[in-house]
Amino acid sequence: MKLLLVVAAALVDPDNRVLIAQRPEGKQLAGLWEFPGGKIDAGERPEASLIRELYEELGITVKEDCLAPLTFASHAYEDFHLLMPLYICRRWEGIVASREGQALKWVQARSLRDYPMPPADAPLIPPLIDLLG
Repeated sequence: MKLLLVVAAALVDPDNRVLIAQRPEGKQLAGLWEFPGGKIDAGERPEASLIRELYEELGITVKEDCLAPLTFASHAYEDFHLLMPLYICRRWEGIVASREGQALKWVQARSLRDYPMPPADAPLIPPLIDLLG
């Protein structure tokens, strides 16, 4: 089974809300909510990949020392196995905006389960609730 490495961020605003993005129509798992991030390119470190993805998706600039690893997901889908570290990020430059047509929403960690998410994202929620309340 193919191993797919992806990386994600829990962007946390001053009110301790977390940003989630809705997968757009036409993509696999369309309509589900997820943490921003994406695939790690060959030869790319996870932090560099996340910095690139956050700029491409949201138009924000993140410095590597503002990324703190929190937890990870390991999930077997039908065609591949996904491994996804989740980083916490509380500081960035710029204003978060959708650059790829995805809906964005700031939510309290304890409300994340109210949004349908891909199966791999579900185990990421409890550590966020523990951290953010």
